[in-house]
This record gives sequence, C-alpha cells and structure tokens, in this order.
Amino acid sequence: MRSNKRAIVDLSAVKSNIEAIKKLVGGRAVMPAVKANGYGHGSVEVAEACVAGGADALCVSCVNEGIELRNAGITKDIIILGSMPSEVCEEIAAYNLTPAVCSLEFAEALSKAAAKVKEGEKQKIHLKLDTGMGRIGVRSEEAPDFAEKLRAFGNLDLEGMFTHFPCSDEADRSFTLEQIEKFTKVQNALKVRLPHAANSGAILGYPEAYFAGVRPGIIVYGYYPSDECPRTIELKQALTLKTEIAFLKTVPSGTSVSYGRTCRTYRLSKIATLPIGYADGYPRVLSNKGEAVIKGVRVPIVGRICMDMCMADVTDVPGVSVGDEVTLYGGGYDYLSVDKIAEKAGTISYELLCAIGNRVPRIYINE
Repeated sequence: MRSNKRAIVDLSAVKSNIEAIKKLVGGRAVMPAVKANGYGHGSVEVAEACVAGGADALCVSCVNEGIELRNAGITKDIIILGSMPSEVCEEIAAYNLTPAVCSLEFAEALSKAAAKVKEGEKQKIHLKLDTGMGRIGVRSEEAPDFAEKLRAFGNLDLEGMFTHFPCSDEADRSFTLEQIEKFTKVQNALKVRLPHAANSGAILGYPEAYFAGVRPGIIVYGYYPSDECPRTIELKQALTLKTEIAFLKTVPSGTSVSYGRTCRTYRLSKIATLPIGYADGYPRVLSNKGEAVIKGVRVPIVGRICMDMCMADVTDVPGVSVGDEVTLYGGGYDYLSVDKIAEKAGTISYELLCAIGNRVPRIYINE
C-alpha cells in the first residue's frame, strides 16, 4: 500500500560505513549495534548490510532483538548488551545468543539452561565490566573474583569481556583514558579471548581502546557522535525522511496556524499541510523551528507540530502543488542532517532516528 510518508534507507551507505570502520581498526572484530530497530533504520535489513560489509558479530539490547535476527536467518554471533531476567535463559541458549553477565544468579540459571538445551555445548558469555558508566556491570576491583566464579560453572564459556565509555565523544580525554587503564588491568588478569570496549567515539579517537573488537553504533548509520570527535573516517548518512503535501491553501496576512496560534502569517501566504507529526517521530519541539525542502526550495515549518500533521510555509516555492515531495531529514542537504536538526531540537541524532515510528514505512535502496 502506498504511503504518504517514508524513511528511505540506503543500505549501501551502511555497508560502506562498516567497510571504513574495518579498515580503520585493522584486524579487530567489528561488532555493530543494530539494537532499537537498527537505530530506527530497520534491524534485519541493517544487520544484513553490516554482514555484507564484513561485520564479525552483531550487538543487540535484549533477547527479543536477538531472536528477530535469528528468525531472519542471521547466523553471525549476536551479543546481548543489556541486563536480562533469568526467565529468558533457555531462549538465550536455544537461539545461540551471547549474553552480558554481571550477576551470579543469572549465570547459574544460564548454566542450567545450557545443560538442558545445548546438549553438551557450552554457552558463550561476556562479562560486563563497569569502569565508570555507572549502569550495569561488575566493578573493576570485583571482576577477577567474579570471573573465577563464572568459570566454575561447567556449562559456561567466558569468551569475552566488555565495558562502555560515557565520555569518549568529548574533548576532555581524561576519564576515558582512566577507563581504558582499568579495563586493560582486568583484561591482563583474566585474559579473555574477546575483550571489547570501543564505541563510536572511541573508534574515532582512541586506538588504544580497540582491544580485540569494537562496537560501532551511530557511525554505522553515518553520523558522528558529537562535534568534538575527530573525523577519522568519512561517513555516509543512510536515512532520508520524506513526506508529501497533503493539502494546500492561500491565506491572508495575519492568519494563525495550528495549536496555540504561535504562528501568524505576515503576508499573503501559501500554507502546506504535511501528513506527518510527532506520532510519527517528527518532534513537537521543532514547532516554528523545523525546515524542509520542497522542489529544491528551503521552507520553514510553521506553527505547532501536531500528532499527525504539521504545516510549512511554501509561499516562495514556484509551482507548488498537492502531492509534491517534501524532504524533512537528509536528502543531501547539510541543514537537514539529523545531527544538525537534533542540535536545533536540543537532543541528539540517536533520539531522532530511534523515534521514527512504525507508521513511517522504511523503503530500502541499494540492497
């Protein structure tokens, strides 16, 4: 069924970004994050493009995301980065997923599930180390004793260990370097086969954090984590958000537009109604701030963005008509880059991308 809004995802851009990351980090394993529906781009399709680009494993946040990839035929290792209840251990074992472990209770349940489900094959696990994120994970000083207890479970294979950097995209390097030092010390003691720590910011700016593998996130999709990160590789943005004009009217000067009458025309104006709103992930905070491109002309979003619609002033667009295509994100326009729009909205590109709703079909090109 035809839709009047769509997110166009260029999978060749995803593949190209993975190839650039692989070249930068040398022979280390590249394990991209495809969680949160592939940062709003589509988890299965992005995962397949990552594998085509040479990804060695994939990272998700929860069991359901891993199962979705397995059901789609993905055979690469899938690492679950989040904390999970013991009730999902049998599914983890059955679908051959590799979970983060930072609880002995969970480890015991997983070992029992592996004995039941995997028929003599050990269940791979990765110890989650908290070196300063303050989220989940075992503290550095507790890790050697914790790892010894994990290795005592007969059905578990402590393949890897990982941590996360909260500040690797900032100019101040001191805290990230402290984390790398802590992680290195624990790895020297445990000697796991697959230590991994570098997120997007660390991939771009901390070669000493590469260890045996890296976990790129936002750079997979073509965006730098922040303006403070070095542009070590050239990225290609994968997503373009488009809609079309659903309704068009000419109104006199002084006409108010949308809720709260926060916008009033100052001249005889043409106002276009676009069938996309905050329920689709186009955020209300862009009211009277957002921009779009119609027929090559840069136009402002006017009035408050509604749940299902928003309005644009198209007075200066020659020959504008109902059905004309509207670009809201991307499309090769620098000022419509999601990171630029996120700055205007007071948030980050990650949030805008993940917010694009299910009512917006994903259209894949260059598969």
